[in-house]
Amino acid sequence: MTVVAENKITEIEKDGFVLVRQSEGPDLGYSRESGIRIIKRDGYAFKSYDGRDTLLPYEDWRLDARTRAADLASRMSIDEIAGLMLYSPQNKLPMPNDTYDGKSFAESGRKAWELSDGQLKFLTEDNVRHVLVSTVESAATAARWNNRVQALVEGRTHGIPANNSSDPRHSAFKDAEFSPGSSGQLSLWSNLMGLAATFDPQTAYEFGRIAAAEYRAMGIATALSPQADLGTDPRWYRYNATFGNDPTLAADLVRAYCDGFQSSPLSADGDWGQGSVNAMVKHWPGGGSGEGGRDAHYGNGKYAVYPGDCFETLKLPFTQGAFALKGKTAKASAVMPYYTISYDRTSENVGNSFNKEIIDVQLRGNEGYDGVICTDWAITWDQIAPGIHSGKPWGVETLTPAERHYKALMAGVDQFGGNNDKIPVIEAYEMGVKEHGEKAMRERMERSATRLLVNMFRPGLFENPYVDVDNTVAVVGQRKWMQTGYDQQLRSVVMLKNSATTLPAVKGAKVYVPRHRKPEMINYWGGKEAESVYEPVTSQIAGRYYEPAKPEDADFAIVFIDSPHSKGMGYDREDAAAGGTGYIPISLQYRPYTAVAARRKSIATDAGEPIADRNYYNKTAYCWNECDLDLVEETRRLMGDRPVVVVVDMSNPTVMSEIEPLADALLVGFNVQTQAFLDLIFGEKEPSGLLPFEMPASMEAIEQHCEDKPHDIKPYVDSDGNVYDFGYGLGFKGRISDRRTLKYCGR
Repeated sequence: MTVVAENKITEIEKDGFVLVRQSEGPDLGYSRESGIRIIKRDGYAFKSYDGRDTLLPYEDWRLDARTRAADLASRMSIDEIAGLMLYSPQNKLPMPNDTYDGKSFAESGRKAWELSDGQLKFLTEDNVRHVLVSTVESAATAARWNNRVQALVEGRTHGIPANNSSDPRHSAFKDAEFSPGSSGQLSLWSNLMGLAATFDPQTAYEFGRIAAAEYRAMGIATALSPQADLGTDPRWYRYNATFGNDPTLAADLVRAYCDGFQSSPLSADGDWGQGSVNAMVKHWPGGGSGEGGRDAHYGNGKYAVYPGDCFETLKLPFTQGAFALKGKTAKASAVMPYYTISYDRTSENVGNSFNKEIIDVQLRGNEGYDGVICTDWAITWDQIAPGIHSGKPWGVETLTPAERHYKALMAGVDQFGGNNDKIPVIEAYEMGVKEHGEKAMRERMERSATRLLVNMFRPGLFENPYVDVDNTVAVVGQRKWMQTGYDQQLRSVVMLKNSATTLPAVKGAKVYVPRHRKPEMINYWGGKEAESVYEPVTSQIAGRYYEPAKPEDADFAIVFIDSPHSKGMGYDREDAAAGGTGYIPISLQYRPYTAVAARRKSIATDAGEPIADRNYYNKTAYCWNECDLDLVEETRRLMGDRPVVVVVDMSNPTVMSEIEPLADALLVGFNVQTQAFLDLIFGEKEPSGLLPFEMPASMEAIEQHCEDKPHDIKPYVDSDGNVYDFGYGLGFKGRISDRRTLKYCGR
């Protein structure tokens, strides 16, 4: 080894840890209470996790990540590997349903960043090192909590740090007021559908780069994103988290997104480094083709179908996007299969994570993928009943939890999402020992452990898993990133209609904006949401653009609505309880819809279930928010011949025949701030978003399409003759035609 003569090494006390800074080599972070030591070799500083003077290979940051990971995996017990293979359910900071020293959080007097009893248990007793974080009190809370977690685990299980993760958490909320200053919240962007509407991979890369920096400042090193599923069926509940239904656009955006997250700004040529965040791309081999648009979070939606024979097409955002990165990280570091059974695509109809042909043959073998494969959450739990959110063991319902773990393990997965309990993993290992012998099963467990550890070594978690809270406050939501996110929101809005150049409007005009009512509804997860009536535009924001007026005094009106939310999302428990099949249509229109054009026999059938045929022919679907259409109709009546501008917050492609004829101007957005719409309506910026999908002509057009086939839905034609097709969007001067439409639409 080369001896470094002048490597300056200093120690700095931080909030919850000690930072060791060296002029040659990476920063190191450790807790004085953990029992580890800082040792020196060849003029460099290293962390010794066992407290001895010997520098073990996995402790030597000069070695490559895979060498270090293999060395550490060989030293781990099966009990420790089992814990490493777990991925916790969602953790909120603070934990509302957990205890702190046996008391509720409110009674305990604890801070939001302190560890709950359940967190202490799964970190110490079950050796969990992959933790999913959902909601947090603030960025500083997340940072302090991370430091508490890292200090706890640093002196245990060979010093393996916690690899904290999050689902996407940058989406804007409607009534946020744009402020370029740092307020401790993350920069605000549209959702992924809005990123797709920019038709700009560079924007997706910028989002990934900024989001990664904010994640790492909060102690998050893995993103459970992007969602690479092609949105081939517009009824799918998770459509708004896709990049649309075009394979080329989606692949380009997925690639850029992953490059932005994984390529550390602290490394050369887009390689791994302490600024990197692992991207867990989902959901292999594509989860958007559920029959009838149903979703596999529930048993009624467990089958993905392929009437258009596009099974391989659905993989393209993975194979040409996530597995073909431009930076040196090369491939997304982790993959999550979806819950679905890829119906009749392999020799057995079981959920993708249990299917050896889907995982070991197609993903590992055909695609050469050797990163982490993590199951989606709770696939090893029992299902309570169809239509109730619970376990999702599709195709293996008769197996025990331990047998499900074993089947998934032997199919090729490395990790079990939503499981804090190591016992069924150990039981699965013991099953394998009986079938294959101890040597073979030890090797199998070490392969998964090595992959999981690589994803900790590459972003530098072993060297420094701690975060500087002062830096967190300075970095998260900083001025320039807030501005970048807001600019992206503006560019994501699609103007569909602008009859007689209604827009841009004149600032200071008198405008009627009716209150918006959200009716009481049962949400996708089965929870009841209370009715609310609110002003879509706060008085503070409104005053910057227009003078609020009554309908009779207004120059024009702006109506804010949501796209249709179908009741039951394809299943009606009351219908099932009354002796029916339970299966109903999913509607993308506001008024009741009867499925007279639907299949009379479902594609996927299951002779082992009480209801084998899942068709919903001639059944009727209703929407929770039919009142949104009532609101537009009433506003049209009140305004007479004066212009009505309709703004739709869109979750799914929508049948526009009910809304469009009532509007003089029509804009759609994908989780953006109301203020962004006003900037566009009043000409502060010009609309530039493009539809990343077709807007369906009718529900009948949806019923006639193939769930797995891109671009096969007849698009809507509006009263001005505009076709709401893929790549369509208006600017103030007419239809947009630029480098983006030339590249992705050929015009």
